Amino acid sequence: MKFTCDKNLLCETINNVSLAVASKSSIISLEGILMHCENNQLTLTGFNLELGIIKTIPVHAEENGEIVLTANLLSNIVNKMPSGQISFDSNEKLLTVIRCNDVEFTILGLSSDDYPEIPVINDDKSFSVTQEMFQSLVGQTLFAVSLNDQNPIYTGSLFDVSDRCLSVVSMDRCRLAIRKEQLELSSDEEFHFIVPGKTLSEIMKLLAKLSNDEESEEEPVISMRVSNRHIIFEVSGYSIISRLLEGEFLNYKSAIPNGVKTKLTVNTRDFMNSINRASIIINDRTPSPIRCEISENLVRLNCESTLGKVQDSFEAKMDGTEMKIGFNNKFMYDALRASESDTVLIEISGPELPMKVMPMDGDSFLFLVMPIRL
Repeated sequence: MKFTCDKNLLCETINNVSLAVASKSSIISLEGILMHCENNQLTLTGFNLELGIIKTIPVHAEENGEIVLTANLLSNIVNKMPSGQISFDSNEKLLTVIRCNDVEFTILGLSSDDYPEIPVINDDKSFSVTQEMFQSLVGQTLFAVSLNDQNPIYTGSLFDVSDRCLSVVSMDRCRLAIRKEQLELSSDEEFHFIVPGKTLSEIMKLLAKLSNDEESEEEPVISMRVSNRHIIFEVSGYSIISRLLEGEFLNYKSAIPNGVKTKLTVNTRDFMNSINRASIIINDRTPSPIRCEISENLVRLNCESTLGKVQDSFEAKMDGTEMKIGFNNKFMYDALRASESDTVLIEISGPELPMKVMPMDGDSFLFLVMPIRL
């Protein structure tokens, strides 16, 4: 394999593809990046058996071929090379010479024969959303993905396509987050799949990098192609392949409580600031619920732990009956922050039923926070 290309383009691609490279693996080649050169095209692949990122860039190729180079070493070398044209020359013994201006490195690569095969995605189902919409759908629900793999299905987010609408749902034992948007689909086909939270987290990192690197007048589009066991996301020339989680996700619609006793219209920042102050005396060693008392357009927060006591209050518009309810400070704070709204509507059906955090208008999001028995 022998080629020359722009150093900055190669550097950017390596850094992005490296998001899918395994930091440590019993398969040593998974700690590297597969470089495949053919017809003046260089395809770089990072893969950790669960997530793969692939990008093809233009190069000037003198000799086709492929090799696996250790990701950390390759990234360090290319990142610290001077700007200009960078060249790679690998021989049959896998010795690879990397040159840029007056700088030259010689490193030993790995055979591509030992690199695992990338899953093939059949076009069973497909649809597209804008990058902005995807970041909103995932960003406002990812916080509720379970970190406990006792029930692995909830370590991912459910993508539910029905009624020409996409709902992204995440949940753990104490909270649930739903975010939905209308889709432009050619049919009324309904389907759903569950994407691992780790995959979505890495995609969000990649999208943040692409947003910083690219200046385009057109809004980037993310295309999704789904098969029975895998999904491929395509955006800005990158292909992100992930396995899907298998199992039965909770019927989230049935988990939403019916009936409302108390409606509370609150300034999101006021509520978050009040929780922040109460959280000063709460830590992992002294987990304590926040007691919330709602009456006469006033919300009072009280908390007591081994570190001390705190009382706080703020004004809010109340409709319905007075209410006393307890909640976890982090879970309520996360829901308020994810709302990305100046004002939210909180509906309470009873002191032992989940609290609903919703937008003032419409139903674009819904967050459920389980109460704590006082």
